[in-house]
Amino acid sequence: MPAPEFLIVGRVRKAHGIHGELVVEPITDEPDAIFAPGHRVLAGTVTGDLSPDQRALHVSGVRPMREGLLVRFDEIPDRTAAEPWRGRYFLVPAHEVPPPDDDEVYVHDLLGMQVVLVSGEAVGEVIEVYELPQGLALDVRRARGTVMVPFDERVVAGVDRVARVITIDPPAGLLD
Repeated sequence: MPAPEFLIVGRVRKAHGIHGELVVEPITDEPDAIFAPGHRVLAGTVTGDLSPDQRALHVSGVRPMREGLLVRFDEIPDRTAAEPWRGRYFLVPAHEVPPPDDDEVYVHDLLGMQVVLVSGEAVGEVIEVYELPQGLALDVRRARGTVMVPFDERVVAGVDRVARVITIDPPAGLLD
């Protein structure tokens, strides 16, 4: 699988206030660096592709908020301009982001990975990744349908990025 050109670093939850600020859910371990004043992000899609408009936004201000970050951009002057950004994603070029640590994985890399039990028994292939309020969930295609698997430390025992394998230790009944 070729390396992606862009990486997803945030998702807009909603507009905030009358001055064009956006509530952004960071999807990065480095939100302070990515969303620092003066930096730019690109409009993108959930699949990590540039949006057709290929807009670049430049951060003019940022502050923490209970739901994520409250970010102000030079190009968004007011709430009317901010409203259409709800649900959109922000990207940065992959070469601008340090590679993940050995125990980390980019969300887009999960698609197509094989899922196995700690015993080595095959479970299936990741066909979709969902962002839920509780965290990420993997939709895994099995021989007989699909199953949703939480992508968290309670279920995931390990991820081998090179071999493209996710090892899980699911609680009883999860795969039934």
